[in-house]
Amino acid sequence: MENGQVLQVKNLTKIYRSRRQGEVKAVDNISFSVKKNEVVGLLGPNGAGKTTIKCICTILRPTSGEIWIDGADAIKNPRAALERVTAVLEGNRNIYWRLNVRDNLEFFAGLQGQSSRSVHSQIDELIEMFNLKEKVNAQARTLSRGMQQKLAVACALVRNTPILLLDEPTLGLDVETSYELRWILKRMADEGKRTIVLSSHDMNVVQDICERVIIINQGRVVVDDQIENLKKLFQASSYRFEIDGQMNGSLETQLQQKFDLVKISKNGQKTVIEAEMLEGIRVYEIIDVLKNNGCQLESVGRQYPNLEEIFLKIVKGEKK
Repeated sequence: MENGQVLQVKNLTKIYRSRRQGEVKAVDNISFSVKKNEVVGLLGPNGAGKTTIKCICTILRPTSGEIWIDGADAIKNPRAALERVTAVLEGNRNIYWRLNVRDNLEFFAGLQGQSSRSVHSQIDELIEMFNLKEKVNAQARTLSRGMQQKLAVACALVRNTPILLLDEPTLGLDVETSYELRWILKRMADEGKRTIVLSSHDMNVVQDICERVIIINQGRVVVDDQIENLKKLFQASSYRFEIDGQMNGSLETQLQQKFDLVKISKNGQKTVIEAEMLEGIRVYEIIDVLKNNGCQLESVGRQYPNLEEIFLKIVKGEKK
């Protein structure tokens, strides 16, 4: 492995076979690497990110390719690889339901050969960080879905492996718990304490936590870049106009024919126009049309793309 890299995926292919669909390449000859303390998001329709994560943590055996985890060959020596990676997988029972919160943490620490005494202060810190103090003696099966998920991530962290894999970490959580877990993961990412590879369909989670994103479409890597670079690359001249009151149909038709409008929508007593244009001068042309038709313009603002919009543009562009 090259210097500074803790994860290296080389020419990874995973083929599923079924009577109905025949051969399906979920992952098709993909390669990427992750550096120490980097936080990377894996995105892709049809579960490509999930398949990749399952191959990395040795749950799935790839059809071909190589996976190296902190110097260990995950395919030839999966046991050594598993000592270097911890995964929290969506849809799996990642904790022991009959054990209480503290006992779960002590058990998973023990998997790395750590005694409960040696990690006592770390366990206390995780209980505090994940707001589990009031439930520390409760069996895991009695906890809410959100509490169980927080405990699962805490149990993954207490193992202190070089790499943490997270598959849909906020799926099924209420808004408050989702934000709380995102804040914890973002704090870890900002402090550079752990290498994290994350797969999620919630773009807000990826955008909040990750610094780099790998997009897999139709089994292949189509984008591997910093999120900020992608935002700059896809920064179209998009504007939002707010008008007081409703707009008549003839004016809507005139605007649609003359300008490349994304949409016109109603927001209470206001009309909202969203438009993309290559030339900034066109903004003033829209303003003139609105004023000449007696519209009271309340605000004009430039809009910037989020990760979800970028992802959809990339995936749709690939399919054309």
